[in-house]
Amino acid sequence: MTDLLSRLLGERDWLMADGATGTNLFNMGLSSGEPPELWNTDRPDNIRRLYRGSVEAGSDLFLTNTFGGNAARLKLHNAQDRVRELNRIGAELGREIADQAGRPVVVAGSMGPTGEIFEPMGTLTHATAVEIFHEQAEGLKEGGVDVLWVETISAPEEFRAAAEAAARAGMPWCGTMSFDTAGRTMMGVTSAALVDLVEKLPNPPIAFGANCGVGASDLMRTVLGFLSTGTQRPVIAKGNAGIPKYHDGHIHYDGTPELMAEYAVLARDAGARIIGGCCGTMPEHLKAMRHALETRPKGPRPTLEDISAKLGAFSSASDGTGDTSGEPRRERRGRRG
Repeated sequence: MTDLLSRLLGERDWLMADGATGTNLFNMGLSSGEPPELWNTDRPDNIRRLYRGSVEAGSDLFLTNTFGGNAARLKLHNAQDRVRELNRIGAELGREIADQAGRPVVVAGSMGPTGEIFEPMGTLTHATAVEIFHEQAEGLKEGGVDVLWVETISAPEEFRAAAEAAARAGMPWCGTMSFDTAGRTMMGVTSAALVDLVEKLPNPPIAFGANCGVGASDLMRTVLGFLSTGTQRPVIAKGNAGIPKYHDGHIHYDGTPELMAEYAVLARDAGARIIGGCCGTMPEHLKAMRHALETRPKGPRPTLEDISAKLGAFSSASDGTGDTSGEPRRERRGRRG
């Protein structure tokens, strides 16, 4: 039986994903340093509201509140023995909201990085990483997700381990890396290198792409890098809503709904098939994105000049693969979204 995401991709030119998890939860009262995953059991109505906000804004796919729900991350909060429970319940809440939507909505089980460094630089082994991701994947599977969604990955070793864990769980999956240091991931992966990695996996993802990073301009340059390889696999674009600014005691992303609408159309015209937001992206951004995607006719593939003119300057002169455009890079930002 074909999984729901593959079926929808076969029927539609594009699908709209969700926005931020952390930004929305911080606005509901999540404290800095507090693990959002604990809210799956402690404040489930807030998680329902998070999911419902995306669906009502027009998302065809949303991610579960399980980004840091692996044992390595939960161990920092003495909750490593709750991996299956927190992932299962985060998925069940998502299933509940999706099934009430009145239209097909994909529940994607978010799986973020372990936060550990692989050997020989660190101590994490491939086998241990697979075990960590597999435990989380099984919890998400029990909760009823349609697909696993591996995101914000920097190291190719971690991407491979997550892929193996998805295969072990018997689940379809998608995977995105975060390109935020002159067009490369923190561990030096370029857009072209990710395409090569994806195609060499024994069980490649349904779709792959980029999330988070610096801002929408840089993410779009990375998307063009994916597509320039000629890949036929669906590409995911999930960019931040502008650049974070510190204002009145909290972090605020400066991307307006209008800017994110421009970004969504550029991503579609570039060839991305799954388009959403990351840090700072709220329901009002998603509504503007959905309206633009539905009402603005498809245009030609944008150039780097088109992107910088509409979304702002690039943060680095190069995307890591030889192109030169834009301004000196900004500092790398946090990932929680």
